[in-house]
Amino acid sequence: MSFENLFTYSATQYEIVLSVFTLTAAVFAAVLVYSLATASSIAPRYRLTSYLTGVVMVSAVLELGLLALRWSGGFTWDGERYVQSGDLFSNGFRYMNWSIDVPVLLTQLLIVAGITGTVFFRRWAAFVVAGLAMIWTGYVGQFDEVDGGAQFWVWGAISTVFYLWLLVVAGQTIRDAKARASAGVSRLFQAVWVLFLVSWTIYPLAYLMPQIWDDANGVVIRNLIYSFADISSKAVYGVLLAVIAQRVSAEDGFGPAIESDFWSDDRVAAKA
Repeated sequence: MSFENLFTYSATQYEIVLSVFTLTAAVFAAVLVYSLATASSIAPRYRLTSYLTGVVMVSAVLELGLLALRWSGGFTWDGERYVQSGDLFSNGFRYMNWSIDVPVLLTQLLIVAGITGTVFFRRWAAFVVAGLAMIWTGYVGQFDEVDGGAQFWVWGAISTVFYLWLLVVAGQTIRDAKARASAGVSRLFQAVWVLFLVSWTIYPLAYLMPQIWDDANGVVIRNLIYSFADISSKAVYGVLLAVIAQRVSAEDGFGPAIESDFWSDDRVAAKA
C-alpha cells in the first residue's frame, strides 16, 4: 500500500499531482528532442552521451505516463472529493525506471569525463552496483512506508550507505575530469557536482514524506519533490553534460562543435 492511497483529495490537490506528471513528461520529451538534435555537434568520442540521454528521457516519459494513468484510474470524483476507487496507485514504477536510468546517467558522466581503460570499467561497475543496490534496498523499504516500521528505516538506512558509496565514486570522477579540463570546462564539471549533490540528495525527503507530513498535502509535496529531483537529475543533468561534451569537442578541434559552441570564451570575447 503506497502512501498516496490513504487519502481523499480536493480538486486542486488532485490536479496539481496530475499536472506535475504531465509537466515532467513534457520536459523529458523536450530534452529528448534537444539531445538528438545536438548530437551531431559533439565529437564521436563523446557523442554516446547524447544518445544515452535519449534513452533516459524515453524511459522517464513512459514511467510518467504509467504514473499518470494509475493516478487517473485510482481516484474518482464523488461530487466533493477525489476518492480511491480503482487500481491502487504505486510508486514502484519510479523504482523500476530508476533501475534503468541511474546506471545510464552515471555512465554518461564517465564518458564525458574522458575516463577510459580499466579505470572506466572499474568505476562503471562501482556505479552500477552501488546505484542498483541503492534503488532496490530503498524499494524494499518503501513497502513499509505507511506503518513506518523497522523495515522502512533499516532498508532506508542501507540504501543511504550505497548512496554514499556512489557519491564517493562520482566525486572521484569529477575531480579527475576537472584536473585535466580547461578552466571553463572545469567550472561546468563543478556545476555538475553541485547539481548531483542537490538533486540526488533531496530524493530521501520524498521517501521520508509519509513520516514527515501524513496527509493529502504531504502527497502533493512528495510528488513535487520527486518531479523537481527527476527534472534536475535527468533533464538538466543531461543538457549540462551535452554542453560539456560540445565544449570539449570544440577544444579538440571538432568542426561542428566549434560552430555550435556559442558560449565559448572566444566567441563571447569577439561579440564584446
